[in-house]
Amino acid sequence: MSLSRKRKKELRRLQHDATELWESQQVLVGHAADVAREASRQLAGLGREQVLPAVQDTYNRRVAPVVDRGVKMGRHVVDDKVVPIVGGVVGSALTAWDFANAKRHGVAVPPPRGAFGAKKKSMGLGSVVAIVLGAAAAVGVLYAAWQALRADDELWVADDPLSAPDA
Repeated sequence: MSLSRKRKKELRRLQHDATELWESQQVLVGHAADVAREASRQLAGLGREQVLPAVQDTYNRRVAPVVDRGVKMGRHVVDDKVVPIVGGVVGSALTAWDFANAKRHGVAVPPPRGAFGAKKKSMGLGSVVAIVLGAAAAVGVLYAAWQALRADDELWVADDPLSAPDA
């Protein structure tokens, strides 16, 4: 089946119009990329000049004191609760080891006073709150760092214009 000359001429004109439309769209996409790039630059400047100081001020006034209290409480828990408990557990284990060795060798060793009968105190509500606040602050800092360092791939536009489709 062959096409008439008139139909071929119409098809060539249609292909020419489609190519012109494609080229104008490529120019439009290029301008849109330029506008998006400039908007991104302006937004970054606004963030540095306006948002960042406000966030830092709010952090210094509201979050930093809570974090400092959490760190102090965490140190208190570690120094006054965890270290003595671990020391007691290690001491009890070594005492049990000494008793086992003494029994094996047939030597009578009197038990130390208060080694096995002492009741251990559990962590209080303040300790749990301090640990939770410390973990939440660490997660917040990691999330902020991730947001600041991730790449903005959404603004990518091809450098080479695509060729027009063949009709």
